[in-house]
Amino acid sequence: MGRLKKPLIIEEQGSFTVGGEVIREPGTYDESHALSGAGQEKHVDNGYVFYQVPVNAKKVSLVFLHGAGQSGACFETTPDGREGFQTIFLRKGYPVYLLDQPRRGRAGASGVAGEVKPATDEALWFDIFRFGHYPKYFDHVQIPHSKEAEEQFWQKGTPNTGAFDPKLSAHALSAAVDRAGPSVLVTHSQGGLPGWLAAMENKKVKAIIALEPGVGFVFPKEEAPAPLSSSSPFGPLAPYPVDKEAFLKLTEIPILMIFGDNIPEKPSPHGGQDNWRVRLEEARLMAETINRYGGQAEVLHLPDIGIYGNTHFLFEDRNNEQIADIMGKWLEKVL
Repeated sequence: MGRLKKPLIIEEQGSFTVGGEVIREPGTYDESHALSGAGQEKHVDNGYVFYQVPVNAKKVSLVFLHGAGQSGACFETTPDGREGFQTIFLRKGYPVYLLDQPRRGRAGASGVAGEVKPATDEALWFDIFRFGHYPKYFDHVQIPHSKEAEEQFWQKGTPNTGAFDPKLSAHALSAAVDRAGPSVLVTHSQGGLPGWLAAMENKKVKAIIALEPGVGFVFPKEEAPAPLSSSSPFGPLAPYPVDKEAFLKLTEIPILMIFGDNIPEKPSPHGGQDNWRVRLEEARLMAETINRYGGQAEVLHLPDIGIYGNTHFLFEDRNNEQIADIMGKWLEKVL
């Protein structure tokens, strides 16, 4: 476990659900045939939010959205027992809201049919997360990888109970912001696209920090670049075209995208790394497009400022406090 720190005083905490809908089965409810579902309702496709507010809190909240295969739990505690971003940013004075997106984690009531099957895929994700080339870790990699830490990391993953729907997740994220008040979105990986979409629909979003956004880089429809080819097992990376009017809303807020280490500059036969070569390239293209229209988007590649060894899980890496300090200084500058 991590070393003890000064006690953290929480003024308020709780949980609530956001978004979702109610589906109804036609017919008349009959108590003697209750399992038929006839004449009954089901609340589905909502998100779940756990929040904490420290004493003397800042006026802007941080709303966190996880990536694929994860839930809000990934921001709580690192695999080796140190403080996660949840408490690190509480100590910096921010109210912190952790969202489990619809059809994931504590928000598992899906409005569409789904199948959860065990899949032996951890070697694939080991490579995609840039821990190394399975089973060997990169030298000086920042992710904790004792036997216990490995177990804690992999057991924290959780499946979809229904298909991932970025618009559904964006609506839940926007609803969380409505409850939190003026907010900065902190998104990770697959959560990047719902973050862009939520910011387009909610003026209470004051900034975005996207930690290694992995899918759904947005562009005006008429300016979307061609798909980027790579050796990634997920194939080419296609942009996410949106109406120009919606895209321009991203020019109204500061945006920071942060990427870690071991991302090649040229095409690589290692699909896990090449997966991020094209995503870093697409992030830069997106930032350039935002800035061309008067926005303030930045892409920070950590090795460019002398920080090495970071993986796809910047908030669980051994230097997560250093990464949080970078984010904190940026927030102080732009808010």
